[in-house]
Amino acid sequence: MKKVFLTLISFIASLFVVAQERHFTVAQDGSGNFKTVQEAINAVPDFRKVQTVIFIKNGVYKEKLILAPSKKMVKLVGESVEKTILTYDDYNQKKNIFGEEKGTSGSASFYIYGDDFSAESITFENSSGPVGQAVAVWSAGDRMKFKNCRFLGFQDTLYTYGYGSRQYYTDCYIEGTVDFIFGSSTAVFNNCDIFCKKQGYVTAASTPDSTKYGYVFLNCRIKGDAPENSFYLGRPWRPYAKVVFINCELGKHIKPEGWNNWGKESNEKTAYYAEYNNKGEGFKPKHRVSWSHQLTKEGAREYTIEKIFRGWNPE
Repeated sequence: MKKVFLTLISFIASLFVVAQERHFTVAQDGSGNFKTVQEAINAVPDFRKVQTVIFIKNGVYKEKLILAPSKKMVKLVGESVEKTILTYDDYNQKKNIFGEEKGTSGSASFYIYGDDFSAESITFENSSGPVGQAVAVWSAGDRMKFKNCRFLGFQDTLYTYGYGSRQYYTDCYIEGTVDFIFGSSTAVFNNCDIFCKKQGYVTAASTPDSTKYGYVFLNCRIKGDAPENSFYLGRPWRPYAKVVFINCELGKHIKPEGWNNWGKESNEKTAYYAEYNNKGEGFKPKHRVSWSHQLTKEGAREYTIEKIFRGWNPE
């Protein structure tokens, strides 16, 4: 009897924890607090100092979303990564109500400005197809974490916009063609699948000259269905771009030279591109451009989470 009682207490406690963790539930069938994701975001109190969890049930939510700077410490949790899909179909040349092109900055499906945002088990998508720049996620806040998420698109899929912001992507899937991971933030991609489609460039970093770390890929798989020798690891959107691949598997679609200077020889003196202990058919260190780097073991030790994120630990 005592064992049954303790089991019952444990079950009730677990239900209480779940109820506490899920502040809002979004469900298209009306079984939650809201039918749209934006309604749930709007309901989060401004400048709240504790985390707000929004649970999103399976469904395709076609919404152009904005999480304002005042919406801090928001966490989105999907019911399943493959069936909880946040999507929209804007792109750079699409016209707004004034007949003007939206541009890359106006094409995003989801704008995230609030600090301490996190997401888990959600697909973020720009569904406009191969029509030019079309952003799935515009990520601008500080201390942002994405776990087990998918980012779907073609050109300019993930825009790590935030100047000085720190962003962590773990166990994620990111796909695209040209410059599909780009921006000025300091971002770590840990144990992620980076899927290259058609041909192009994996990264287009615009790291500020005052920032030591740009993009760091740790234990990632750079794969795809792109043809052999059709992809560069990166090109510098701005002169001081910084990108490093450590312990990654590189597919045969990666060009032997690895990196591109974006048509400016001067970028070769300012951009910092490096690798350490990579493997796969696309890892050809002897054929890399002369201005890139192969790190030593000592140099690789500088790329710890603590150092990259200036003391913030997202794990």
